[in-house]
Amino acid sequence: MLTRPIPATQEPLPVIGLGTWQTFDVPNAAAQTGLLETLHTLHASGARVIDSSPMYGRAEQAVGELTEALRPELPAAAPFFVATKVWTQGRQAGIAQMEESMRRLRRPVLDLLQIHNLLDYQTHLPTLREWQAAGRVRYLGITHYVDGMHAELERVLRAEPVEFVQFNYSILDRHAEQRLLPAAADLGVATLINRPLTEHNLLARAAGKPLPPWAADWGIGSWPQFFLKFILGHPAVTCVIPATRNPAHLADNLQAAHGPLPDAATRDKMAALVRAW
Repeated sequence: MLTRPIPATQEPLPVIGLGTWQTFDVPNAAAQTGLLETLHTLHASGARVIDSSPMYGRAEQAVGELTEALRPELPAAAPFFVATKVWTQGRQAGIAQMEESMRRLRRPVLDLLQIHNLLDYQTHLPTLREWQAAGRVRYLGITHYVDGMHAELERVLRAEPVEFVQFNYSILDRHAEQRLLPAAADLGVATLINRPLTEHNLLARAAGKPLPPWAADWGIGSWPQFFLKFILGHPAVTCVIPATRNPAHLADNLQAAHGPLPDAATRDKMAALVRAW
């Protein structure tokens, strides 16, 4: 599986991960059966990144229980890379929420802790830096999911050193190419891409349409792979985190991390094809 380095440390990160918004918010352990297979598929492929948030209902709890169940099968050299977020106001509320996230995720150290949608980031960043210095968190980040906040994400990146930034980007939503992706590259900040399928709108538009014959030249065998390879073709993208609970859909997504990536000319051709629908 293709990896890209986290600029701050050069740690390699597989370029396809797993989001948990809605998909992992399940009511009880009985509903987690399919999710266990999904996480097994993720890890067996060589992927590692799981992104969650306290905003996502029971998703953190599900991730914690399921990754603990899988732990005996995992080689020590390749554990999951678990990311979550703080999503509240006030220092003490933030601390309490982060402690609860660690309990739910069943992890003594979080790989990545992000400030969700920049909510009260001025308050939370000093706490996150304290936790990082104490070894409770490996990497820090900030997130948002709409184009209108890209300028603010860039402003914070330039003012506050962090290792990750997460935001929306897709073949139909290329606003991040204007400033945010170049800024992340210039500043040495890893990027996590959310909403890569524009909340499934892309898949609905592609339904019933054949892939263009030239897609095979880039190892593309499905429309999800087409859309994900377009994103991965941008050199400033570190990892894409499409959400799914379906192991077959995940296996399909993960194929985008294999084979050649489209060059700039091919990406333009891909985007033109989709715009013409």
